Amino acid sequence: MRLNGRRESSNVEDRRGVSGGVGTKAGLGIGGIILIAVVTFLSGGNIGDVVTNVIQNVGTEALQPAPSSNQQFSAEEEELAKFSRQILAGTEDVWTAVFKKMGKTYTPPTLVLFTGSVNSACGSASSSVGPFYCSGDQKLYIDLSFFTQMKKQLGADGDFAYAYVIAHEVGHHVENLLGVLGQAHNQMNRVNKTEANKISVRLELLADYYAGVWAHYDNQKYKSLEPGDMEEAIDCAQKIGDNYLQEKARGYSQPESFTHGTSKQRMKWLKLGIETGDMSKTTFGIPEKDL
Repeated sequence: MRLNGRRESSNVEDRRGVSGGVGTKAGLGIGGIILIAVVTFLSGGNIGDVVTNVIQNVGTEALQPAPSSNQQFSAEEEELAKFSRQILAGTEDVWTAVFKKMGKTYTPPTLVLFTGSVNSACGSASSSVGPFYCSGDQKLYIDLSFFTQMKKQLGADGDFAYAYVIAHEVGHHVENLLGVLGQAHNQMNRVNKTEANKISVRLELLADYYAGVWAHYDNQKYKSLEPGDMEEAIDCAQKIGDNYLQEKARGYSQPESFTHGTSKQRMKWLKLGIETGDMSKTTFGIPEKDL
């Protein structure tokens, strides 16, 4: 991505190196990260926004001490922090303009950078949860080490793939501001788990679509996309499909347990958002076969 000279957002809380109040941390071997990703990768806006449920899906290996508040960060991490602030700024610029066209006002979310564990209005979470959005405080939370894990464990790499992760979580914020997230959660609380999962899939695919919509207008405004960028993001979407992750983890998949959508669906909606930028499209109110 072309980001030289781009501004950095000031809507950022840097809590790296500050104790988050969570002592448990799940193992992050290749099997562990994939099993975690099945349920929680890009998991902002899941059922009840309860991010701590990841602990129920993997074995707890050890109590990790909170990092020191005077911890020094590598040049690579500092570059990722700057990158994240620039991407967040890009989402602010795009969504402010898009909302204005719709006759609405965009209130940007806050990005919280943390190390190891963090407290949010949705509860406490360790970094093994991955990036998440909490509608309770309208903040998105990221431990920057996730991008390294994403590259090493899932083989998903590239600056636009990383931008997609942030834009997806911002997509949940857009859902929240438009009332979609709250309505979906109310519906999920009234149905059984299988039906709730189906609603969750629609929420996640819509967040993918909104990530694409952001990319469409960011590129239109800043000429930010370079050759290969779209392929990076599409490859990332393919590798975080529920079917791909479940099959990689255990050799088979269970469609009734999908919460984020298949690889095909995720690639489809991300690509559609990038190509059209059309805010009239939605994953709700259409037949399941059309997702």
